[in-house]
Amino acid sequence: MKKLFLTFLLVAGMSVSAQAKDAFSVAWSHYAGWEPWGYADHAGIIDKWAKKEGIEIDVTLVNDYIESINLYTAGQFDACTMTNMDALTIPAVGGVDSEAVIVGDYSNGNDGIVVKKAQTLQELRDRKINLVELSVSHYLLARALDTVGMSERDVKLVNTSDADIAALFTNDPDGAAVTWNPPLMEARDAPGAKVIFDSSEIPGEILDLMVVKTEADPRLKRALVGAWYEVLDLIKAEDPQAMAWLAASSGTDVAGYKAQLATTALFWTPREAVEFVTGPQPRNVMNKVRAFSFEKGLFGATASSPDFVGIAFDDGSTLGSKRNVKMRFTSKYMAEAINK
Repeated sequence: MKKLFLTFLLVAGMSVSAQAKDAFSVAWSHYAGWEPWGYADHAGIIDKWAKKEGIEIDVTLVNDYIESINLYTAGQFDACTMTNMDALTIPAVGGVDSEAVIVGDYSNGNDGIVVKKAQTLQELRDRKINLVELSVSHYLLARALDTVGMSERDVKLVNTSDADIAALFTNDPDGAAVTWNPPLMEARDAPGAKVIFDSSEIPGEILDLMVVKTEADPRLKRALVGAWYEVLDLIKAEDPQAMAWLAASSGTDVAGYKAQLATTALFWTPREAVEFVTGPQPRNVMNKVRAFSFEKGLFGATASSPDFVGIAFDDGSTLGSKRNVKMRFTSKYMAEAINK
């Protein structure tokens, strides 16, 4: 009994300590739909919203996308930008309980398969393809090949960092790659390059999220939501300073960044995002994603079915194990922002 009481005190103390934390860290990586986080930090918008909540938020750009998620999963960050699939297969499978507090957009052409010396998916047979293996690029490729009766067995995958893909593709006369913007745009502009499949052909399946530890202080979640929609308002108004910074961060000019935004289906207002999150699509999409992830062994050797990890939705329903819920969709904080 004494041990149980001491354990209770220790756990309670840790919980109080976690709630008392006033400084938080956020990671983001280059992608058209996540560049706004860099500008929010640069322009002091993050600091403004953090101050409103009585906290501090440190925002860090991590140039390697998968590494940013690994660092989040390891506990180095309290929040991180990632896609729905990667949120499931890295932190959730790793036992880190996380919430998607912002569903920012879905890729509507921002992810694609780009090749040289080919015009169709069938011509990829036996070709080497550079991609971030086991990421949404892998998922996109599998979905694309399936449309023409092919599978991964028909191609040769080369695991490549997203920081290197565009340069490798550009310098390879027989290049073939799957990637996202901005490297997709850079690769697409290489001589002889052609995009033969992109995410506009599977709309709503690649979701771009701000993921936060479920146990993290609500003040952090509210501050991030407030900052996010303030930057989106600036982008929608084509604020010159914001657009110039975002373009430079994306490695392009304003016209180039606008082109990237054209293939990013942003939820410009919290109301639009809430309507999406409370609708049927997140559940339908995650059912496809978890099936793919289990098939590829992304749940680990101990998982006997796609139900290994539980995914909770805004309506209270769950896909998979209710005893092991590690990924959550919530409209709570976005809904609070509707009338602000």
